[in-house]
Amino acid sequence: MEASADGSRGRWALRFLCPKRSLLSPPSASPLRWLIGAPRVLPPFTIAAALRPLHADGAAPDLPREAGKVSQPLAHPSPHPSRTRRSHRTSVPPADEIRGLLPRGFDIVGALLVGGEGSDADAGRALELARSLRERLLGAAASHGMVGVRMDAASGEIRFVASESGGTGAVEGVEIVWEDEPGMLLWEKGCLLRCELPLKLPLYVPADEISGIEERFSSLLESTFAKLSDPHVLYLVEGPIASNESRHSIILHGNDLSFDSHLPGNSKTKECTTSSVSCSEFFPEKRYSLSLTRENADAIEITVLSNQSVGSLKPGTAPVVDYFPAPAPASLRVINLKLDILCYSPIDLPVPVAVSELVIPGLADQTSVMKKIIASEITQQAQLCPYHFIPLGLHIPVTTIYDTRYGEIEEKQSELRKELHIRLGLPLDRPLLRISNALTFGGMGKRVKSMSRNGSSLLRDVHREIPSSGVSGGIMSLIDGSYEYYHYLHDGIDDNGWGCAYRSLQTIFSWYKLQQYSSIDVPSHREIQQVLVEIGDKDPSFIGSREWIGAIELSFVLDKLLGVSCKIINVRSGDELPEKCRELARHFETQGTPVMIGGGVLAYTLLGVDYNDASGDCAFLILDPHYTGTDDLKKIVNGGWCGWKKSVDSKGRSFFLKDKFYNLLLPQRPNMV
Repeated sequence: MEASADGSRGRWALRFLCPKRSLLSPPSASPLRWLIGAPRVLPPFTIAAALRPLHADGAAPDLPREAGKVSQPLAHPSPHPSRTRRSHRTSVPPADEIRGLLPRGFDIVGALLVGGEGSDADAGRALELARSLRERLLGAAASHGMVGVRMDAASGEIRFVASESGGTGAVEGVEIVWEDEPGMLLWEKGCLLRCELPLKLPLYVPADEISGIEERFSSLLESTFAKLSDPHVLYLVEGPIASNESRHSIILHGNDLSFDSHLPGNSKTKECTTSSVSCSEFFPEKRYSLSLTRENADAIEITVLSNQSVGSLKPGTAPVVDYFPAPAPASLRVINLKLDILCYSPIDLPVPVAVSELVIPGLADQTSVMKKIIASEITQQAQLCPYHFIPLGLHIPVTTIYDTRYGEIEEKQSELRKELHIRLGLPLDRPLLRISNALTFGGMGKRVKSMSRNGSSLLRDVHREIPSSGVSGGIMSLIDGSYEYYHYLHDGIDDNGWGCAYRSLQTIFSWYKLQQYSSIDVPSHREIQQVLVEIGDKDPSFIGSREWIGAIELSFVLDKLLGVSCKIINVRSGDELPEKCRELARHFETQGTPVMIGGGVLAYTLLGVDYNDASGDCAFLILDPHYTGTDDLKKIVNGGWCGWKKSVDSKGRSFFLKDKFYNLLLPQRPNMV
């Protein structure tokens, strides 16, 4: 256990890997936060993330519902299946199942109450709530240290109490640490394990026993999971693909595993009969080079195999068929389960222990979540599929279960995503948990590149290499999210002299695609022209022409293809653009989308402003679509094709023309999850 700076025993330090604003920020009507740690991996009282309660009246949570222990009514067969799906909450996978949401290895380590001046919120009360929830979740008291925290909402001041492993008392802590590099601590000490397990389970349902379906299904699952330690079960363990296309792998047998302890934080393990290969042997030496991005995440892959010939027959014997007649008329329903779990393991933990104490219990957790939904809709066959995410603002992965019968825009699926956003403290105006945002697992040597339609690579976020603007005392407001740089001559299209607004539109369109607001491909020049003809803005002769377009046409295309609304600002002269900096800053702070500036014969993409409200000094971060060279980032930055531009530079030269009007297109961010 980590002592405080003064070294006195019992005066513990509290370490946060998540930023303070994530603890204070909405969405949540409750002041309570469940604190998540990884007792087997991280130092005691280390907070990796915070979850909001979904079932709470102020600071008083409904612990049975928070723990997912409240059963839902059974959905009986209906002559109108669509009505049944909409009228029963269990037809959508629940967002309140914390055991299914968190990968095994992460655990409840405390609770935090946010209070104002004079609030009764109390650190001791938070500690007791955390203990109670964790015991309900896993059926046993925590074997690791727990913490209760009180945070003042106005000042952010924190007071906390902590209890040792298995202790019931509490001691006030004194030291609080906010980690600058949380990823360093998470991924140098731990690693991910992933296991996919498709199951086909035969369920015999008597015609007159609808009420006993869940019990029969539970019994079937228990017998299935009991077989995971049988000698005929094999576990193929493979590391990520390295840069040399190789991957380390071993095979474990069911009798190699240890099931003496399966609770997170319990360090008692049985000595394995096989060589204790640790998780670290599946990764290269530089642990922090591991990827955990949406495009590519690294994990040890666990594949469950079955060899029924091992020990099944004795020499000289013949196979025997067992016959179990049904006592009454029954129907056979084949239940298809697609299990897909993540676990967070200490990097030095032996793999057999990790499989037995993390992977198999993790599979059981996910099955428990799925069981409630499947049993309630046994006549309609829910199509459940797990997905893993690490949304912006979190440092740890989470797992959600979606019913793929519903499209992502279907009402029930949207309700589930909203609840998940609330649970995880994510904003409610952006789609961070859509299927297209899920983690993709692959090798460390195979990083996904952004590709255009013809297969050429595209540069992303080129402004990140740009030096400062030179505005003294200014406040910088920038684009929020990623985009691709489209410019003249890209994709083999010669649009030099006429296609700058098309290229700006493509860059804006790529922002919506990369932020997962749409899966539609970035349109070509011809497709843009076709849209304008279809809506009646242009004549058919416009298709295939080299005619310019402006802000108005861009707004039409965004509305037609993406359903995006746009705000347009008109200025009579380039000299008036600095007067719009305050409004532009507000746009980037609230909407965060790229802006198109069109005027005269030129169009630019605006990525941000740097504005001093007192002096009026300002600069514009311009992404110039008129560039005609290769996608060489150094050349683009040094050539000023992406850089800060002042309306009038130090030599008196005007970037925006005095005798030309300008239209600014401000695309709005859709309010959706």
